Amino acid sequence: MKILVINTGSSSIKFELFEMNNKSCLSKGTIERLGDAASSISYKINKTGEPIKNKLEIPIADHTEGLKKIVEILTDPENGVIKDTSEVDAVGHRVVHGGETYSGARLITDDVMAKVKELIPLAPLHNPANIQGIEVAEQFFPEAAQVAVFDTAFHQTMPAKSYRYPLPNELYEKEKIRAYGFHGSSHSYVSKQMLEALEKPVAETAIITIHLGNGCSMAAVKGGKCIDTSMGLSPLGGLMMGTRTGDIDPSIPFFLASKMGLDLQEIDKILNKQSGLKGITGSNDMRDVMELRANGDENAILAIDMYVQRIKKFIGAYAAEMGALDSIVFTAGIGENSDELRSLICDNMSFLGIELDESKNATRSDGNRPVHTENSKVGVWVIPTNEELEIAIQSEKVIKQEVAQDA
Repeated sequence: MKILVINTGSSSIKFELFEMNNKSCLSKGTIERLGDAASSISYKINKTGEPIKNKLEIPIADHTEGLKKIVEILTDPENGVIKDTSEVDAVGHRVVHGGETYSGARLITDDVMAKVKELIPLAPLHNPANIQGIEVAEQFFPEAAQVAVFDTAFHQTMPAKSYRYPLPNELYEKEKIRAYGFHGSSHSYVSKQMLEALEKPVAETAIITIHLGNGCSMAAVKGGKCIDTSMGLSPLGGLMMGTRTGDIDPSIPFFLASKMGLDLQEIDKILNKQSGLKGITGSNDMRDVMELRANGDENAILAIDMYVQRIKKFIGAYAAEMGALDSIVFTAGIGENSDELRSLICDNMSFLGIELDESKNATRSDGNRPVHTENSKVGVWVIPTNEELEIAIQSEKVIKQEVAQDA
């Protein structure tokens, strides 16, 4: 079975084609700046021998033209990995918001599409682009099953005490204002990887997954199920991020409006796009911030102190909430690659049983690896996330369930 995974943004498309018999990647790539004269597509083809890598800087007008280009790459007579689109059995789509309706992936039907559209107010920046990706994929892959894999689904196992806000009941009952959580495919993938490494029954496990990229989130996973997560109604809550505030005093937007006369759009821009690392240092690239910090820049020193402190607070809170802790897992671009940040986060955490082995931590590797000392009571792991593979796996599961039901 071949499954194409598509992650559609407002001006981008990420894709990856998997051969599910051995979970191998046949091709992957990214289209950036759709609709811009400076748009480009970078891709890799994995065939016998050395992988073929290429980057084309060409104008790509929209998502339809973008997906058409992806099809051309996959079916290229000389270097393609499929003869035509009929070889693709399913297209798995990342859909950011599934609300309370979906606790798992779903075959896309008219009813599912209607629900995803209904949820646009909860994810106005993401769901419209995801919908567009589905509609375009249906044109180019008419014979393939289309599957929606929701970012929010993994967190639907949270109890009400974790997802409810202390607001009037009618705001939850009528408007569904609650915590949903995001980065679900990442937390799901790395938590399953971690559970396989633990030598104990899943029901007895307690782990914390730490997804650190430009967007950051954490999840408390007890007995293999998410019981709490740092992001809330939107991806703005929780940890300090590249450009987002994370948790702040709820009165700050009112202050910005009344004191500075800012409107909702201006406040939204500040909180989502001008804050976090960028707000303190001027850059949302962690590599730049760490370099500034090493050179003694006071703002960068402060930003990293703030960033690390907030992660520590969530580790402590989740350990207390679960009443146990087997492992913490670092993943995503920053979590996987910054040994210095992992060291800062684990510093002075031995009271929780967390002891980092600095030598192991500094050793680079592409695979899952423990970076704790032999005496550490709590495991510290680096597990590279693979959200695309997780989407493919969930899509395959949905298709097999449909086949079994029809049999």
